[in-house]
Amino acid sequence: MLLDWMKSHPTLADDPVSGFDPDAVTVSETVEIAAPASVVWAVLTDMPRYNEWNPFCVRASSTLEMGAAVDMTLMNYAVPGTLVPNCEYICAFEPERMISWEMIHSDFWPYPARRDQVIEPTGEASCRYFSTDAFLGANGIHVFRFAGPWVKRAFDDSARALKDRAEMLYAQEQKA
Repeated sequence: MLLDWMKSHPTLADDPVSGFDPDAVTVSETVEIAAPASVVWAVLTDMPRYNEWNPFCVRASSTLEMGAAVDMTLMNYAVPGTLVPNCEYICAFEPERMISWEMIHSDFWPYPARRDQVIEPTGEASCRYFSTDAFLGANGIHVFRFAGPWVKRAFDDSARALKDRAEMLYAQEQKA
């Protein structure tokens, strides 16, 4: 999944616009979740409910089709108390395993990036989750140096909140 993408993506030397630099990647903490991958997937793809659990992405909408926009409202960890609109595009979708979206390079926004959210089943009723953000192209390392620390904090907060939400929903499901 993620490793396959990194291996197949052009390196920065090959493509200064959207090439991959392994030094420009933010990785969240990995959380162990006491719920099946299917429950975690259901939480991640129920975008209208992000505001109920996600401290970083407080609004999201998308059809989740390949190439579809993911319109988001993000908490601005660089300027606390403010919100930032963000639009990226679905670029990978493997049910119960990975969902990815990317910001594509443009003249208006020369800062391409790709976010992968990865679910790894560890048992019938357990899995682990982590996310990455690869800042791409020649500007990627500069964006990483500026935004990497607060993006990591945001992704760590989201991973812990996802764990809490999935475990709560799974516990409710088991009681029903």
